[in-house]
Amino acid sequence: MIRYYNSLTKRVDEFHPLVAGRVGLYTCGPTVHDFAHIGNFRAYTWEDLLRRHLEWRGYEVLHVMNITDVEDKIIRKANEAGVDIREYTARYTEAFFEDVRTLHLEPAHHYPRATEHIAEMIELIRRLEERGHTYVSGGSVYFRIASFPAYGKLAGLDREKLIVGARVDADEYTKDDPADFVLWKAHKEGEPSWDSPWGPGRPGWHIECSAMSMKYLGETFDIHTGGVDNKFPHHENEIAQSEGATGKQFVRYWLHCAHLVVDGEKMSKSLGNFYTLRDLLERGHDPRYIRYVLLGTHYRRPLNFSFEALEQARAELSRIDDLVERLEREATESAGEARWQQRVDAAREAFGEALDDDLNISGAMGEIFKLVREVNAGLDRGEVAREDADAVLGFLREADRVVGALFPFEERREEAPPEVLALLEARTRARKERNWAEADRLRDEILARGWVVEDTPRGARLKRR
Repeated sequence: MIRYYNSLTKRVDEFHPLVAGRVGLYTCGPTVHDFAHIGNFRAYTWEDLLRRHLEWRGYEVLHVMNITDVEDKIIRKANEAGVDIREYTARYTEAFFEDVRTLHLEPAHHYPRATEHIAEMIELIRRLEERGHTYVSGGSVYFRIASFPAYGKLAGLDREKLIVGARVDADEYTKDDPADFVLWKAHKEGEPSWDSPWGPGRPGWHIECSAMSMKYLGETFDIHTGGVDNKFPHHENEIAQSEGATGKQFVRYWLHCAHLVVDGEKMSKSLGNFYTLRDLLERGHDPRYIRYVLLGTHYRRPLNFSFEALEQARAELSRIDDLVERLEREATESAGEARWQQRVDAAREAFGEALDDDLNISGAMGEIFKLVREVNAGLDRGEVAREDADAVLGFLREADRVVGALFPFEERREEAPPEVLALLEARTRARKERNWAEADRLRDEILARGWVVEDTPRGARLKRR
């Protein structure tokens, strides 16, 4: 049974979707005013693990991720650049999709953009108005939190301390105090605007996600995710305006991931530790290792990103790479009863049970590396037949449907050039003739050409340095 920590109930709950076998999943996407940073991709990578695990367990997932392409920062930066918001956001929207492909994130089924769903937002505000949850001031429409007694249930706010009558016009709060929030902003000079029953203006940030999620997933759906910083005010306000309009529960399971820090400190440009995915790629880091680091810490624990962690990821994944090569090269061809199928089945079960337990990725990877150690020992003893190797490789590829980083992103294995293969053959002859000096010389020449010779019980093999 799959279990998740539900921020709404404040406990680990068994997961039961609204419709058997199907899951509606909404993940807060990027605000496209700049390149997404690795803190953003910590959330997106964990959400990818969540979706992959559900699909591996047999669920049909409908995944929706919004694109926020109108809000305060976008408008300010577009004005500074002297372009309209559509032109400004196009660059960063495409960059986001490139980054998604680079990290091998499964694409969402829908990427609704805020500017393309203004009509749905206006209709949602109109429904709130009919139910008495709004008021107009200065041409802007506000949600009156006093009209929604359940306000604060997600973030655990004290109802007695709520500020009544104070208003927040900005898309992001500047303080932790809850206050009436804007649904529709009256038009200001230099800002884009759309016609509405309340006059020209534009939507507030919070109304966007409610309108778009309910359009594609229904008025009640299964899972809504985001960073812990989205819990208040954004997700709290989503609940208030959605349930205020429909009278129904908005989301059944709320999942939030913790922050990413860099070398133990909050990521910031002033500290020089602020990185986009592109920054890391320009430094030569493999996106496979970046993905592995981003998902390798349980999502509810802060992730401490470091370049040492990337190196550790390379070392850990190299153990899997080495085992795959050994299985392909060293498994015995003798047919017979498979010795390892039962052990592989046990690893598969333990891997799944760990992920079922609130996406315990550390436990899941622990089961994989335990199997890697045992199979390597079996290869050393010559106890792994071809059918055993196929069983192990089959499980690793199955597990990679969930993890997405166990195998190199480029599936093509680089073959050694003919001249290096000739040197390896000459070295093998030298060793048979016990000409150790010549064998060492040939090994060094092979190394100088970028290849490492590894002597195994089944013979020498080449590995790219």
